[in-house]
Amino acid sequence: MNATAMIVGRPQHMRALQRANEVRLARAELKRRIADGETSAAAVVLSCPWEVETMAVAELLMSQRRWGHTRTRRFLVAIPMAETKTVGSMTERQRHTLAAMLASAAVRGNGRALPEPSEQAA
Repeated sequence: MNATAMIVGRPQHMRALQRANEVRLARAELKRRIADGETSAAAVVLSCPWEVETMAVAELLMSQRRWGHTRTRRFLVAIPMAETKTVGSMTERQRHTLAAMLASAAVRGNGRALPEPSEQAA
């Protein structure tokens, strides 16, 4: 590699690292606000701020209190939506459906993402 390539490549590499750090820090702050109840995952899905555009839906859902891999997976299977789907790639319809389901789970107050078996049969 010649000296010109090293000079040109280094600033781009540093810019990429800086951008990655900005996104990581912004996501960490957003996840903290969701976990603390200052904002909801549903509101984040609907607003789609820049820091979550490339974030996996499962990662966003798991930032909620008491939401782990199992609850998130079951919730997304019910929609159906892939865990790796990014928030930014969701259609408006998908956003509204996901937000409505999250709001419904929150209204029930028990944190469950899925209806009871007796509710499904009705």
